[in-house]
Amino acid sequence: MTRCAVGLLLVFVATTTVVAADREHEQLMADIRMLHEHTMRLHLMFNGLVEAIDGLAANQEALGVAMRRAFADQRLVIDNVGSVSRVLREKLDETNVRIAALSQEIEALRVSIPPPLPVQTTELQSGPEGGAPNAAASPPDAFAPAAPTAVGSSPQRLYDTAWADYAAGQWTLAVTGFDAYISTYPRSEMTDDAAFYIGETYFLQGDFQDAVEAYDQVVRNYPNGDKVPEAAYKRGLALDRLGEPERARESFELVVTDFPDSRMAALAQQLLDRLSQ
Repeated sequence: MTRCAVGLLLVFVATTTVVAADREHEQLMADIRMLHEHTMRLHLMFNGLVEAIDGLAANQEALGVAMRRAFADQRLVIDNVGSVSRVLREKLDETNVRIAALSQEIEALRVSIPPPLPVQTTELQSGPEGGAPNAAASPPDAFAPAAPTAVGSSPQRLYDTAWADYAAGQWTLAVTGFDAYISTYPRSEMTDDAAFYIGETYFLQGDFQDAVEAYDQVVRNYPNGDKVPEAAYKRGLALDRLGEPERARESFELVVTDFPDSRMAALAQQLLDRLSQ
């Protein structure tokens, strides 16, 4: 082989090698560009995913704030409803007490109104010869006022007098009258009533401590009296006004347990439910 042919062969081999290297370089560059494009796409997708996660977190936080606010509003509404319910129950209790007091006052007024006096008519007789009326001919005491009935002349009269003072708001006179009735007629069937209305007198004046003592006297001294359930109930009310809920609860429980069929048992149960809240 001549030197020329060898040279051409070397040139061809070198050219082929260069061409192959160029092609390999181009393929490598193409692969690099493709990898770069994939990397950019992954980066964009990652950024989008991060933004979506951030948006979801923001929405979740907003939802949490809204739920906390809704729970707070609901709690406020529940507290307001509870407060209104307690106020309504207290007003109902006071209304029941006032109705009972008004009924007692009406009964007191009915009892205290005296029956109408009979009309006395006197025929005037003419004097001699048709002159002026003959005063001597008239009954000597025809127009004289009737002698007043002595207070305390009978148990009913003494009790009615004290009751009339109670209905008129004459508290001191009422207590004095009921005390006199209890001392004078300790075995009368109305003695427990007199003792009870002493407590009522103190209660209406706002003297709850003396009212508690008076009601307690009714419960302890007249266990078979018809005023015991109401006295125990009113004792509980007075203790509640004095800020002694535990003693008030005991008094209400006495009414519910020992007198379940009385009209005061339902009222006592209502107040027990209120004290339990």
